[in-house]
Amino acid sequence: MALSKKQLSQDEVIVRHMHTHPKVLLWRIMAQVVLIAVGIAASVLLPGDWSPWSHLAVWIIVLAVSVPVFLLPWLAWATTTYTITSKRVITRSGILNKRGHDLPLSRISDVQQDRALTDRIFGAGTLRLETSAGDPLILEDVPSVAAVQVELSNLLFNDVQGAIDVDPEH
Repeated sequence: MALSKKQLSQDEVIVRHMHTHPKVLLWRIMAQVVLIAVGIAASVLLPGDWSPWSHLAVWIIVLAVSVPVFLLPWLAWATTTYTITSKRVITRSGILNKRGHDLPLSRISDVQQDRALTDRIFGAGTLRLETSAGDPLILEDVPSVAAVQVELSNLLFNDVQGAIDVDPEH
């Protein structure tokens, strides 16, 4: 869900709005596929005279296991957003309890990028935004991290149009 225009100042422009990279869900998706395959195999292999209660029990178990294995992590991913505007960096997260952080661009003194091997494969990475107060804002699993770092650098040098033009997809 994009940031509401009501939360922006009059001359503030959204440069990029994003979720964390979907790679964080990859193992969860594979586990869910295996779980469904196990449910299908159990439904097929259980004796026919146990039906329909055995099938119902199997799929209730599959559903119960799916909640912590896939559904809750997916909801956490879907509700975690990073928004870069012409004036600040905004983070929002949380399913029931919402957390947010707004960092004015004027407080950022350094932008660092970290990319592990898996991050490089997926084109993601971690941005560390150092502040003058020494309290960094760390954005993990940022998609297209190199382009985001360039956008932030352009914004820090007051080049809003240059930041918008960095990645034509956004």
